[in-house]
Amino acid sequence: MLTPPEAEQVIRENLSLLPSEDCPLSQALGRILRAPIAADRDMPPFDRVTMDGYALRSEALTAGVRSFQVSGMQAAGMMPLTLEQEDGAIEIATGATLPKGADCVVPYEEVQREGTTVRIASTAAITSGANVHRRASDHVAGSPLIPSGTVLSGREIAVAAACGAATVRVTMIPRIAVVATGDELAEVEAVSIAPHQIRRSNDRALEAGLQAAGYSRVERFHVRDVRPEIVNALQRIMTEFDVLILTGGISKGKFDYLPGVLSQLSVAKKFQGVAQRPGKPFWFGITSKNTPVFALPGNPVSTYTCFCRYVLPALAQMSGAIAKEPEYAVLAEAVVFKPKLACLLPVAVKTRPDGVCHAQPLATNTSGDLAGLLGTTGFVELPPGDTTFPKGTVARYWAWR
Repeated sequence: MLTPPEAEQVIRENLSLLPSEDCPLSQALGRILRAPIAADRDMPPFDRVTMDGYALRSEALTAGVRSFQVSGMQAAGMMPLTLEQEDGAIEIATGATLPKGADCVVPYEEVQREGTTVRIASTAAITSGANVHRRASDHVAGSPLIPSGTVLSGREIAVAAACGAATVRVTMIPRIAVVATGDELAEVEAVSIAPHQIRRSNDRALEAGLQAAGYSRVERFHVRDVRPEIVNALQRIMTEFDVLILTGGISKGKFDYLPGVLSQLSVAKKFQGVAQRPGKPFWFGITSKNTPVFALPGNPVSTYTCFCRYVLPALAQMSGAIAKEPEYAVLAEAVVFKPKLACLLPVAVKTRPDGVCHAQPLATNTSGDLAGLLGTTGFVELPPGDTTFPKGTVARYWAWR
């Protein structure tokens, strides 16, 4: 069987980039940029005043002038006035353009005014450029600002707006089908439930996790453990969706029909089985139309762990997102894990005063103990080979969605 990193690599090698589309900036939050944004003009585009006060010439101060005659008032958004006299000053507001002929601003706190005369305090140390945000001091016109692959947050939206990008090029949101399999599954809304049934929860968890990650076009399905029904359902779903996520029916039981059905439907199997716990039966393949199919084990902890470990990173790659740097944490206590498999261990992480992220192991009772994940923040990945991982061991950390 493949190790988790090997399985991840196989997935990465078989994914295609999703198409892109134009999106109004007002609807672009959380989308993935596919065309870089550059400064359309200098930033700032003019010498911008950063303090309320008086604009004047610093040379006059250097020459010993302390009294200045105020010739006007300039607010933000006004055309710049011109400072005509050597001992002249213009009252100025924060955000305004520096008047022509002036090169500094003395804040209100440093002056006394009587009528049209202002006197600069002797303690004021004002030099050329004081309290002025110089034109192009941040970025010159044409400078690259937001690279392709960036997930657009409020910061990027603000920069795009400042550059006049009313429309941005982003990745199309894929249509994702989440298919739960099993005769034992009952609807959440069911008024009564038989003792041998359980309510559907895996598809809800996956739908919520996808939506939290920005994938809003999700549709849930349920098929019974009846092979012809599975064949008919998947045939239709495979033609309508960009990504398929299946849960259950993937192990080696008598009623685990998915591997055979997927082969019958010409889905090319890339691997089945990963040397990990939970989630060992995980299956991955590609349809003839390059649609990825993720078949996750049916036990809830296995399902959600494989989803966060493999599916979400795959969707990010398909969307053209810049790859995230791996996260790590240190074990807050020793862990013993004897199987020769990678251990994907639920933990609660906290950053302590020493600045180190500590992971407190909180193993579930079984891989069916979905409620056991409550109180955890994610899981650490302990590689196969060792059976004992001492306190302080550094491990790769994956956060839940």
